Amino acid sequence: MNEEKYIWKTPPVMAALFLGVVGALFYAAFDSLVEMERRWGSQEEYGYAYLIPVIVGFFIWQRKLQLQTTEFKYSWGGLALLISGLGITFLGILSATDSIVQYGVIVSFIGAVYLFTGYPAFKILLPPLLLLFLVVPLPAFFYNNLSSTLQLISSQLGVWVIRLFGVSVYLEGNVIDLGVYKLQVVEACSGLRYLFPLFSLSLIASFIFQAAFWKRLVIVLSSIPITVLMNSFRIGMIGVLVEFGGIEQAEGFLHYFEGWIIFMACTAILVFEMWLFVRFGRNKQKLSDAFGIDWPEAAPEDFDVKTRAISGHYYVATGFVLAAAILIGQVGGREDIIPDRKLFTEFPTHISSWKGRADRLESIYLDALKLDDYILVDYSDDQGNALNFYVAYYGSQRTGQAAHSPKSCLPGGGWRIEEITQKKIQGSGPPDVLHVNRVLIRKGDHTQLVYYWFKQRGRDITNEYLVKWYLFWDAMTKKRTDGALVRVVAQIPAGGDVSVAEEMMQSFTRSVIPYLDQYVPD
Repeated sequence: MNEEKYIWKTPPVMAALFLGVVGALFYAAFDSLVEMERRWGSQEEYGYAYLIPVIVGFFIWQRKLQLQTTEFKYSWGGLALLISGLGITFLGILSATDSIVQYGVIVSFIGAVYLFTGYPAFKILLPPLLLLFLVVPLPAFFYNNLSSTLQLISSQLGVWVIRLFGVSVYLEGNVIDLGVYKLQVVEACSGLRYLFPLFSLSLIASFIFQAAFWKRLVIVLSSIPITVLMNSFRIGMIGVLVEFGGIEQAEGFLHYFEGWIIFMACTAILVFEMWLFVRFGRNKQKLSDAFGIDWPEAAPEDFDVKTRAISGHYYVATGFVLAAAILIGQVGGREDIIPDRKLFTEFPTHISSWKGRADRLESIYLDALKLDDYILVDYSDDQGNALNFYVAYYGSQRTGQAAHSPKSCLPGGGWRIEEITQKKIQGSGPPDVLHVNRVLIRKGDHTQLVYYWFKQRGRDITNEYLVKWYLFWDAMTKKRTDGALVRVVAQIPAGGDVSVAEEMMQSFTRSVIPYLDQYVPD
């Protein structure tokens, strides 16, 4: 006996309830969603995000007939997922962390779809809905670390390209020295402006590419080395052009035009890769036939039309979600508490036996660090010992303005990390024992000893990930995200004894600790 088939129509009331839930989610997370859209418009690497909702809508529209012939049923699993998403959103708002809020909204939205459609229809909708996660900008902590790593890799490969053309070049971290000119591979040249859009494009292409799963996985993963290699080639070619044509080859319209050429070349490589997959193998076909860009099928005329039933559970769930979202929204708009403190312009240049001379950071570094206050002083004593003292203070660390770990920044200056350990420094006052990161670095014949730690709202922390945890926790419990990075550096002369520098560093650190609380408050 054949099962009877229907074309199911969604009543306006059900659509209104669903839109009410979605509207409540947007209300609860409005500020974070506005911030997300601002980053789409201000950061080129996220410009593609405007197209993602349109693409998701198209993929859902392709499944129109499947949805029309599938009955919707209220789902407790969907309610659980929706509540979980609201919980994530709530934690994100409490901690004033936009990325958490944005992920929470997407989880909540997917949960709302699951709630209203039930599992059979949700299975049809889930694959395109997962693409929505592409619209969330990467959290600043991961973005900064990834950018620093890619800058170094691109610099090294770019120099290799330059040398292929017989050009003499020297590399210091991410600074390419051509002799007459120096090119710095800054954040904008790290390759993220290609990597994020190309990765998203490869993911969408694999979604509609009619091939074995492993082939589609290769398409997605290959976008990463393709981007890194092509960006490195671009940097290398800029170096070659600057060598033979002058510094203007690395500026203005030509610089941006080269970027577009490289991105189009990356896209062409991905297309060629897919062409190879369909032309060689067991199931040969044309590339155009391997893409499932089809219009939805028309509904069969012999199917009866029925209206979807609205269970009372929908009203109860919608009312609960509306109330929860409104309460969450009321928590939003919280501003960080920024405690009173002395400015570093008042920091003493005479500490114990140490006398200092203040220095200033160049604007290029200030633009990258986005700090609120800092001190940079070269101290020396009567015995000829010298060291550098630096503190970067942030009144709020929740919007991408956060202390940069020296472990990520030092290689960018050309320094090679030889040794990383932890050191205990006995103090004369609180804290009785200070734990610091001890790093020995080298660049050519130069050696330096570095102490650094993170002074964060009454805690002295050495672990970068623990810093992020307390940042989240204190934002919720104290409404504070202020803090600082403290760094002490000593130069070790050729053939010098590291233990001598060690003793000097510990002596200075013990002397400076009592002053810090006035400038980086607990």
